[in-house]
Amino acid sequence: MDSLLTKDNIQKWAPVLVLLALVLFFSVVNPNFLSVRNFARIAISSTPALMVAVGVTFVILMGSIDLSMEGSVAVCAVLFATLFGALGGSLAGWGWLAIPGAMAVGAIFGAVTGLVHVRLKIPSFMASLSMGFVGIGLSLLITGGDRILVEDPLFRSLLTYRLGGFPLMAYVALAAVIAGWFIQTQTTIGRNFYAVGGGEDLAHASGLNVSRVRVICFMIAGVFYALGAILAVAQIGIAETVTGRNFMFVSITSVVVGGTALWGGAGGVWNTLVGVLIVNVIGNGMVVVGLPSYVQDGVLGLLVITAVYLSTDRRSLAFVK
Repeated sequence: MDSLLTKDNIQKWAPVLVLLALVLFFSVVNPNFLSVRNFARIAISSTPALMVAVGVTFVILMGSIDLSMEGSVAVCAVLFATLFGALGGSLAGWGWLAIPGAMAVGAIFGAVTGLVHVRLKIPSFMASLSMGFVGIGLSLLITGGDRILVEDPLFRSLLTYRLGGFPLMAYVALAAVIAGWFIQTQTTIGRNFYAVGGGEDLAHASGLNVSRVRVICFMIAGVFYALGAILAVAQIGIAETVTGRNFMFVSITSVVVGGTALWGGAGGVWNTLVGVLIVNVIGNGMVVVGLPSYVQDGVLGLLVITAVYLSTDRRSLAFVK
């Protein structure tokens, strides 16, 4: 029994236990919480944020930070909608090409962010934050401040068509998480993310091209941001400059709450899935029990502080920066 209650096991399973405790609590307070319909609402609200959070998970695993997601999502969303309309506005026609097109835009945007970081030797948080502003500016330039409607019934079926009570977009997101897990665990580049996050000096000494790994990581993150943008458009049927709003807070909060270490080298996409569910269960549960939104923000803030505190090994840190 004592062997199960080690600090490592507590840290590993704490997010899952928190998620289960939240579901149990809200179910007791309001039995309507524990229904397929309500879980479907949670899935719908979770899927775009989950894609963005999976993308930033890779960057955090390297010990870096990416704050460009709001701008990246905005520019990918408006370019997807623009290209989708230009190609006929239907997935049944040539409109499907807008999906890989948006993913390519996300990859390019991520590559530029990575290059600004490694070539100009600008800290990742500042390089990515600046690129986020660039993305928002580009999206505003493309749209002129207008909204772009995407009304194709086939595309909107990602939201409207249900399978087992859940929308198709939830299954698309799950497939993307599995793809992220494969990249993380079954590919050389994924293992290199852990190597860089676990010790950049050791990675350099072993002959690893750390700059190349960083740029590729930001590219992969950009692809997941683009997937988040596409699902966000499918969710509301509109692409605009504010499509990416609030993704920065939600995604990084989810990664941290899920148990991925901010200094890199520990965690992964399954942790992020749990973190996203925790954040969205709190949001949904607050609405179900009738509590105001500022209470939700306060609870999330306390949860982040607690998660970082519990996951920090202070013996390995000379001081907190």
